[in-house]
Amino acid sequence: MKAEALKELLDSMSLAEKIGQLVQWNYAALAMTDAEVTGPETLRLSADAMKYFGSVLNFSSADEMIRLQKQYMSGGEHPVPLLFMMDVIHGYRTAFPIPLAQAGSFDPDLVRECAKAASAEAAAGGVHLTFTPMVDHVRDPRWGRVMESCGEDPYLSGIMGAAQVEGFRGKDLTDKNALAVCVKHYAGYGAPEGGRDYNQAELSEHVLREWYLPAYKACLDAGADMIMPSFNALNGIPSVANPWLMNQVLRDEWHFNGTVISDYNALDELITQGIAENRRHAAVLAMNCGCDIDMVSGCYASDLEKAVRDGLISEEQINTAAMRVLKVKNDLGLFEDPFHGASADPETVGNLVRQHRTLAEKAAVESAVLLKNNGVLPFAGSVKKVAVIGPFASSREIVGAWCCNCDTSETVTVAEGIRALLPDAEITAVSGCSARIGDKDGSMINEAVRAAENADCVVLCVGEEMECSGEGRSRASVTLPGMQAELVRRVTGANPVTAVVLFGGRPLDLTEIDAVSPALLEMWMPGTEGGTAVAKLLFGVAEPCGRLAMSFPKSVGQLPLFYARSNTGRPKQVPEDEYQPYCSNYMDCGNLPLYSFGHGLTYTEFRYDELRPEKTVLRAGEDLNVTVRLTNTGKRTGTEIVQLYINDKVSSVVTPVQKLAAFAKISLAPGESGEVRLTVSSERMRLWNFSGQSVIEPGEFEIFAGYADHPLLTRTFTVI
Repeated sequence: MKAEALKELLDSMSLAEKIGQLVQWNYAALAMTDAEVTGPETLRLSADAMKYFGSVLNFSSADEMIRLQKQYMSGGEHPVPLLFMMDVIHGYRTAFPIPLAQAGSFDPDLVRECAKAASAEAAAGGVHLTFTPMVDHVRDPRWGRVMESCGEDPYLSGIMGAAQVEGFRGKDLTDKNALAVCVKHYAGYGAPEGGRDYNQAELSEHVLREWYLPAYKACLDAGADMIMPSFNALNGIPSVANPWLMNQVLRDEWHFNGTVISDYNALDELITQGIAENRRHAAVLAMNCGCDIDMVSGCYASDLEKAVRDGLISEEQINTAAMRVLKVKNDLGLFEDPFHGASADPETVGNLVRQHRTLAEKAAVESAVLLKNNGVLPFAGSVKKVAVIGPFASSREIVGAWCCNCDTSETVTVAEGIRALLPDAEITAVSGCSARIGDKDGSMINEAVRAAENADCVVLCVGEEMECSGEGRSRASVTLPGMQAELVRRVTGANPVTAVVLFGGRPLDLTEIDAVSPALLEMWMPGTEGGTAVAKLLFGVAEPCGRLAMSFPKSVGQLPLFYARSNTGRPKQVPEDEYQPYCSNYMDCGNLPLYSFGHGLTYTEFRYDELRPEKTVLRAGEDLNVTVRLTNTGKRTGTEIVQLYINDKVSSVVTPVQKLAAFAKISLAPGESGEVRLTVSSERMRLWNFSGQSVIEPGEFEIFAGYADHPLLTRTFTVI
């Protein structure tokens, strides 16, 4: 539909119809089903109040979508197609690794391909728009939603988030395989007090602009159609009612003209938070902050029209918001095809195709991080007896939260993956104990120990259950749940040829098991082909190459924890395991993580030979080209993720001791040398000064190759 026709449609609609475009309902409320919801049940409104609405979420199939769309389009004076939305986070039917894992691939092309595949499956299932990427800046793994993030670095998050946007949207939203995109949760949702979900965040404007806002902006620049304000109060004001955040920054500074949608029931929760006196007040606050769609609270449906009649909201505000919603529908081509290519047939035929499973396996392999290896990996492919032990040895629940229409019965388990790879070996699978929080039953550990004693090698599968991470899944302690630490101690003591394979949605405190484990392989929640990926990695058919997108703490007492910390006037200057009085350090724990951001091993070794900046003096605004030369000194072909970090040595405000500036992958055969050319954008040299300006200040910068806290080669350059 052309812009003129869209404007004519809007002008022909009644006020009630236009407000209806701003209302979203759960499919469960409309169809009286038990479809999953992600918050409190909404107030049941009258049939008249639910007569007009513009979008739907939490439906379960293309059949449901088609049925409701046909029903809605058959009535009313101006039948406008509904917009169907869903949290397609890391797959629809085929589950790819969780976003935190995918970010650790440091491969935006791979992330883009995973999003493209998920988009095709979801679109066939009737989805028009996905609530992803989530690029909240995260520093505290107690918060369960870190699994949905791209990690602790805003630069990496922006790159990976933008790749997701591009993968889901494709080149043309009218393509039947494309989804519109909503980036979330704007802003500061990843910094809740105590790591407790939905809690308030207190962040200075400097910290917000330097660390928390850039990734949202990167996703909007990549073409995101919508943005979702966060639940939390940010500096005392819930985001959906925060005029500085929503009007000044989003609309005036960033010039975002797309659609804003509240989070689930967020308007009603303004009353609980003490910001709004009643539902009408909540609706007025949100509309005045540019919130176009009210997700399921019903405040717009029940109170917005009267607010217009009473002069609290202008009809022009309603027109602007309704036009934004109509534009998304028009961009998707829904006025020409309200079903956007959805049908039961392609949903069945197109989902979980071999091509998508192959991509899921590749993503699981490249997202896995080899944390530790004392020489036991890779296992020999000629082994005769393999013990697969632990609560995740035969579990199919390794796909992660937000797995949409994924059927876990189709997941490849670790035991199945190893049996398929080693058909002639004897594979014994034993659970050993559960991974449930608070479970103290260790009665099965003895059986696991016996299996370990009789095996040539042991694959010990431990971690967190899927239900331990995700929305509303905060933990005060981030150690292995249940009796798993005891299981690790006993099994590694019984057989030193043991690899501990970790599953879960957050960085864990692994200090206790790290001390006894010969090898640690972090698989996160790897998705549908997780077991296949584990088998190929452990037995050397595939090479580990992932890196950590989020640091692993030594103790929960270090949290929140992040690599890009600022220096103090009294920095610690003694070895990590020593205490230094009257300096910024702990008496009973080192300052550094157990495993830092960017850490990850391979099955070979790389020597960094040269770090060569193209220039040593730059003018402000110039990019810096850097060449890194390295050599594979090991006996296997391997892939290295070359990372560059910079530090502004003297500046008007305190800056981080290190921040990621560029990265690239290179694969080298044994003995082979190669060069990687990276570009450090001038944007990475910027800082937010005391006056709230983004500037590049003249002076000396340090640049190093390596990973966080571990420089291998260092050089300097000067900006004039």
